[in-house]
Amino acid sequence: MNKIIHKHKTFWSEKPLRASAMLSIVFLMFSLLVNYFANIYTSLRAGNYVSDIILDNIPVFNVDLIFYEGFILFFVLIICVLLHDPKRISFVVKSIAVFIVIRSVFITLTHLAPQPDHSLLDTYNFFLAFTSGNDMFFSSHTGLPFLMALIFWDNRNLRIVFLLATIFFATIVLLGHLHYSIDVFAALFIAHSIFSIVKRMFAKDYQVFLNAGEN
Repeated sequence: MNKIIHKHKTFWSEKPLRASAMLSIVFLMFSLLVNYFANIYTSLRAGNYVSDIILDNIPVFNVDLIFYEGFILFFVLIICVLLHDPKRISFVVKSIAVFIVIRSVFITLTHLAPQPDHSLLDTYNFFLAFTSGNDMFFSSHTGLPFLMALIFWDNRNLRIVFLLATIFFATIVLLGHLHYSIDVFAALFIAHSIFSIVKRMFAKDYQVFLNAGEN
């Protein structure tokens, strides 16, 4: 614990690192705002549902609890990882923000409605501030854990955890018929592309991230 406290004191005392971390938070807030309006648009423009080779051949399961609470636990894990070493904050948060912005653009371009037999989600859940239920392409539940796996690839334990989370959430959204199979599988490729983009877009933050753990 003392070592973690020392890392934070050192990190937050350096103006460039502190400024970058604060900027990442602002960028994240902006991305959530973009996501909010993108979801309003998709709600107004949602079209018809289509058939799906996987969903048409599996029954619907009630995944409401896991879909929401499981994703909350996933974010709690990310927060804990970032708090363990603040050098990770700027790059990871900015990467998440870019992921959200890019997905917001995608969902405004694709107006598919969910299948009518999908798992019913709690309409009073605060998550509905971030999702309309019509934001199909691509799956954030699949793409974001995979993005984290790519970011923390050199950390074997975290890589395994995030890869398992990717498989777990991909399975959940398919079992609940909450995403089409293309939303799930395409998310993996898009997440990989986003990782390639953010490594270059935030090169300095990425270098700081790679130096995490050093005294």
